[in-house]
Amino acid sequence: QVQLVESGGGLVQAGGSLRLSCAASGRTFTRYTMGWFRQAPGKEREWVATISRSGGTYVAESVKGRFAISRDNAKNTVYLQMNSLKPEDTAVYYCAADSDPLRVRFVYTTYDYWGQGTQVTVSS
Repeated sequence: QVQLVESGGGLVQAGGSLRLSCAASGRTFTRYTMGWFRQAPGKEREWVATISRSGGTYVAESVKGRFAISRDNAKNTVYLQMNSLKPEDTAVYYCAADSDPLRVRFVYTTYDYWGQGTQVTVSS
């Protein structure tokens, strides 16, 4: 098992930047594909970005060119750098871990472990 704790959310003006962090417990961090998802009020949970165990990155079209995902295996941490933020990026952002050893997946129902979420609010 792995426990995930997000940090770095907050209130920012449109055009600003935030970096979210997700710290994972345990010694098996490198076994997991890591993802970021977000959920706005009244909306379904939406995939944002994924980084595979080997470091391959995937980013949703809605945030491509603005957001970047990375991981530091020595620190058991995954990051989401968010630039040029827009009001529509306002949501609770969740970190998640997928234990599947073969596939890189982008659907929230396939992820095994979740953090508690961190609120990101972008003002116009």
